[in-house]
Amino acid sequence: MYEIWHNTRCSKSRKTLALLLEAGIKPVERFYLENPPTKKELENVLKLLGVKPIAITRTGEAIFKELGLSKTEADSIILDALVDNPSLIERPIVIKDGKEAIIGRPPENVLSLLK
Repeated sequence: MYEIWHNTRCSKSRKTLALLLEAGIKPVERFYLENPPTKKELENVLKLLGVKPIAITRTGEAIFKELGLSKTEADSIILDALVDNPSLIERPIVIKDGKEAIIGRPPENVLSLLK
């Protein structure tokens, strides 16, 4: 099963979804702004991605600056910010069978999950 943390307003997210559909995969679409991931879910995705919280953080968003955050914050502070402000989560994130994940930037990254 594939799941995409999706924002329909994002061109990269739409393109990633289109690539999955073209490959015959109908993922579960999680509109993460309306249905934000829990801290535990984020921790699991970070583990699958093999990255620290800052790697999936949209540091260019105004809220990032408004919160007084920097790229050198402790992982726990960034993680809490992602939980409280899901608009800071990089998109899209595609999860395969709960065992693999990839950030769809560029969208073609998702192709590595199809192998």
